[in-house]
Amino acid sequence: MSFENILVEIEDHLMILTINRPAKMNALDPLTHREMAEAMDDFATDHNLWVAIVTGAGEAAFCAGGDLSSMQGNFDDSEEQEYTVPDSGYGGITNRFDCDKPVIAAVNGFAAGGGFEIVMACDLAVASEAASFGLPEPKVGVVAYAGGMHRLPRTLTSKRAMEILLTGDFIDADTALNWGLINQVVPADQLMTAARVWAQRVLKCSPVAIRATKQVVSRGLNNVSVEDAMAGQERGDYLALNEWGASTDTIEGIDAFVQKRLPEWRNR
Repeated sequence: MSFENILVEIEDHLMILTINRPAKMNALDPLTHREMAEAMDDFATDHNLWVAIVTGAGEAAFCAGGDLSSMQGNFDDSEEQEYTVPDSGYGGITNRFDCDKPVIAAVNGFAAGGGFEIVMACDLAVASEAASFGLPEPKVGVVAYAGGMHRLPRTLTSKRAMEILLTGDFIDADTALNWGLINQVVPADQLMTAARVWAQRVLKCSPVAIRATKQVVSRGLNNVSVEDAMAGQERGDYLALNEWGASTDTIEGIDAFVQKRLPEWRNR
């Protein structure tokens, strides 16, 4: 499948999606949103794809967020084409609450606005030493509409979150690591190697168990207490967990451990 504004590579059970608009700081126009959403749809439904990495082309930017030059028609009376975002959110990721497969952000540079919100929507994140993160929307009269106003206060302390949200200022990669927003900082030339290492660490695990784990964590947080969340497990509220319980991969994992060999996951 060919795209205009993104690149998609498949490496065994891994999909690598690269936003390919370096001249535009990998900003997202409607076409890029649609292409990313289509690629993420394929990832979510392909039985042979278990982990995804999302990154940006070039060294300057991971993603500068929404392409403001494409948004004019949304906020004035001009006849510019309307700026549309798919139901699955910015880059087909920020509103994708039904995908239980892990997604890793490889942040190669500037991650602003919707770009930062994509990072927050990923499960793991590794960043280049040159990366920076911010939600500058209020400085141009808009807000962090793609989840930033909700995810950031759930990830950081209230004061740290409001520091980013209310000032529009950026933090560097080391600060993002210290605050718990990302998992690792590496030199720029080691970024994709590091991202693949993270992917391989996940791929060593049962994909069935990984999907169950992600679903239980993400949906369990909707419960008021741990007691309520665990009661949901007993009621069978988590479909992926129920599938794990009936999975042949569970038997394979135990057999491989007893036999002192590597498991051969079949994702069923």
